[in-house]
Amino acid sequence: MPPKQRKIAIMGYRSVGKSSLSIQFVEGQFVDSYDPTIENIFTKTIRINSQDYELKVVDTAGHDEYSIFPSQYSINVHGYVLVYSITSLKSFEVVKTIHEKLLDITGKSHVPVVLVGNKTDLHMERTITADEGKRLADEWRAIFLETSAKQNASVSDIFQLLVTEIEKADGNISEKSNCSIS
Repeated sequence: MPPKQRKIAIMGYRSVGKSSLSIQFVEGQFVDSYDPTIENIFTKTIRINSQDYELKVVDTAGHDEYSIFPSQYSINVHGYVLVYSITSLKSFEVVKTIHEKLLDITGKSHVPVVLVGNKTDLHMERTITADEGKRLADEWRAIFLETSAKQNASVSDIFQLLVTEIEKADGNISEKSNCSIS
């Protein structure tokens, strides 16, 4: 069976680690040097529930709350990774604006999203608690993860969980039900 193709956009404020997460996921290495991203597309095949998925990961340029939401990020994109740094309140605020713009431009009330608090290796500089991130993700009905691209902590989980969310949204995976019939 050929792999299913899924396009994922990684978005967030500048310097939150979008490129580091992308490169860690695809190439398994942490790149320390910072060169502001224009836009890169990475490809990687992963297997979930005996199905192969060819992921096209669009590593976007950093956004701020005033930048226009580029419409190419709403066309043929199946899911979104919205990244903030746990050390930056500004990046947390910007990710909220990006999510609002995302819903506006897609015209949907819900899109498959994983909210990522990156840079957990800088825990001494933390300004956003895990609870704050979790609360925001719950508001959005999104998945929440904290990661460290540097330590490769939970990086592949982002993409596996997002693909599962995309499949649920497409009706290919049923929601797990807590009800039982006796």
